[in-house]
Order: sequence, then C-alpha cells, then structure tokens
Amino acid sequence: MARVISLLRTSAEGFAAALMAAMFATFILQVVVRYAARIEWVTETLPWLQPLYYGWTLEFCLAVWVWLIFWGNAFIVRQADHVTFDILYIAVPPRVRRVFTIITGLAIGIALLASVLPTWDRFMILRLKTTATLGDLFGDWIRMRDIYVIYMLFLLAVAARYFWMVWHAFRHGVEEPVLPGLEPPGTERTKP
Repeated sequence: MARVISLLRTSAEGFAAALMAAMFATFILQVVVRYAARIEWVTETLPWLQPLYYGWTLEFCLAVWVWLIFWGNAFIVRQADHVTFDILYIAVPPRVRRVFTIITGLAIGIALLASVLPTWDRFMILRLKTTATLGDLFGDWIRMRDIYVIYMLFLLAVAARYFWMVWHAFRHGVEEPVLPGLEPPGTERTKP
C-alpha cells in the first residue's frame, strides 16, 4: 500500500511539474514575442511572430495556474505543511486531541461534500461560455467549465483526505505534536 501511495504522490508531483513547465514555457514565449515585435525586420520577415497571434498565452498561463493551485492543494500539500493555529490543540491531552481531530475532520469533509452539488449546478452555466482566446489554440470546444473542473476534483480529494484522517484518528489515535526545537518524549539529541 505504501508503494502505491508513493507512486501516486510521485505521479501527482510529476503532473504539477509538467504544469509548471508548460506555464514557464508559455511565459518565455510571451517575452520573446513582445521583444521580437519591437524589431521591425523580425515582424516583416516572420509575420507569425506578431503579438496579435499570441493573445492566448495570458489566458493559458492563468488556466494552468488555476489547475496548479487546486491540483497541488488536493494531492501534494501535506496536512503538516498547512499553517495552523494549534495552541489549544497542543495544550490538551491526547484523548481530547483525538476528539478535536474527529470533529473538525468530519465538519470539513461534510462541508466540502455538501458544496459539490451546488458547485456543479454553477458549473452548468460555465459549460455554455467559451474562453476568450484559448479557442485560437485548442479550437472552439474548450469551455470555461473544462478549465474550472479541477475545483470539483479538489473538493472530492480534500474531503476524502479529511475522512481518511478521521478514520485514522478513530482507529489509531493522533500523533503527538512535535514543537520546533523540542524533541518528542523518549528521544535524545546526540551531539556531533
């Protein structure tokens, strides 16, 4: 199971890296086209290098950015990477921490799942809207819903992660929080 999870995590990171590479390449294309358009002999000899033909690059970068944010937060960012205000959580005994984890995990997971259908109803409107310039690159079939459908995947994936956290807390309890600079009980730091 650990090997499958590691493979899925590596695949998710690879997809995010591909999105970043596509966004970076498009950004470089924007820079080249803008500066090449200022050189008169370039635009005369290479008419396809006119900025007029590259209006899609801005919208493409924005769409990839949306995908990168929601994909990364759904599949790559770990729970420990989030900023938390956990003064009360750390101060209470482990049994209370377990209850906190179960209650908050259920609340967040249920709230995310409850928002799926209303969100999908709003997406039905987006199926009618085309993008402003991405049709130049991909054709007329790309719709705004196709760009923002990653949000639905985000809702489902994050809800599943919270339900998994609740199940783990219910079955195995919660881990002892480690404060920066303080070692967990029973471990000693050796000096080099």
